[in-house]
Amino acid sequence: QVQLVESGGGLVQAGGSLRLSCAASGRTFSNRAMAWFRQAPGKEREFVSAISASAASTLYADSVKGRFTIFRDNARNTVALQMNSLKPEDTAVYYCAARSSSFTTPQAKSTTYAYWGQGTQVTVSS
Repeated sequence: QVQLVESGGGLVQAGGSLRLSCAASGRTFSNRAMAWFRQAPGKEREFVSAISASAASTLYADSVKGRFTIFRDNARNTVALQMNSLKPEDTAVYYCAARSSSFTTPQAKSTTYAYWGQGTQVTVSS
């Protein structure tokens, strides 16, 4: 079982930056891919970014490419999302997700992730 706890959300003006963090429990963090998804009010949950177990491979949604960067620290069981040049349309609840153990490849489909955090709110004002 994996528990995920997000932190770092908040209110920021357009053009600003935030860094989200996700702390994972368990001893098998380093052998599973991780991802960030988001859900805005009235919209479906959407993919933001994902990273392979070794951090060698990353994926980004087109809407955040060049502005967001995903990191992971396997020694500390954490994954982070650095968000720069934030826009009002980035406003959403951001969720950390983990694939099952030994599934090392990052994926954009939410159904490929077995564990989810509770989410952290990001609000970008114009």
